[in-house]
Amino acid sequence: MSKRNLALIGATIVSIIYGVTFTIAKDVMPLYIDAYGFILLRAGGSVILFWLAWLFMPKEKIARNDFPRIIAAAFFGVAFNMLTFFKGLSLTSPISAAVIMVSTPMIVLTLSAIIMKERMQKRMVLGIVLGLIGTAFLILYGKSIGSATNAGLGNFLVLVNAISYGFYLIIVKKLMDKYNAFTFVKWIYLFGFIMVLPFGWSQFQTVNWALVPMDICWKIGFVVVFSTFLTYLLNLLSMKELKPTTVAVFIYLQPLFATIFAIGLGKDELSLVKIVSAILIFIGVYLVTQKKN
Repeated sequence: MSKRNLALIGATIVSIIYGVTFTIAKDVMPLYIDAYGFILLRAGGSVILFWLAWLFMPKEKIARNDFPRIIAAAFFGVAFNMLTFFKGLSLTSPISAAVIMVSTPMIVLTLSAIIMKERMQKRMVLGIVLGLIGTAFLILYGKSIGSATNAGLGNFLVLVNAISYGFYLIIVKKLMDKYNAFTFVKWIYLFGFIMVLPFGWSQFQTVNWALVPMDICWKIGFVVVFSTFLTYLLNLLSMKELKPTTVAVFIYLQPLFATIFAIGLGKDELSLVKIVSAILIFIGVYLVTQKKN
């Protein structure tokens, strides 16, 4: 199997994990732990995992002039990204949050054209538009899971998170071209953890762990290990072979997988609209990910 196909598989796995995460994280917040406290736990756990993994990887030295880019990636890809996303998710519904995240490919497309002078092909633009139409159907007909305490503010924060993640994909691409992923991602998460510490420490301290059920502990562990450590690693490895715009378009799959997971839990139902949406999303991803002859 080619490296490109492996990268595409990795990006798909990331979308599946994120699609499941919307519901799992919502079960944890804000009943058992507030958003910022959860972020501190997520970033702190990931720092430990990335630094432990680095011990078994080939060692590289990072040029001093690359640290400003690493700090910027930590801000947009970890701190600001997580703070806005988890706070937004705690206020809105999982499917709404998943659907809003599909604005990221359009953001990355625009940023790539402006910052990286990347020229877009017509089929890529068509694929993004088709994916956007598919997710629009989910916006109109997707059934919400759980309660949305302040959907307007929550949806806005998730949109801000999507813009932040778009910047992150652009910033981190040059690091991927220069270093092994484990060389710099440990620094990204260390700086990101330091940035979220002032926001999350007080909420983390208020958690009464004696009252947290075991299934919620497993869900917290899932978010730390799979939704953070594994997904960020797979995204970085995918970006070795794929453009930022190609990686970003896989976000279109997140509301699809979020809906499938909700249906599996009996919290949503399958309909013709969702089937048509799924077909449009998959066609969109196919058009964007096809390599130019």
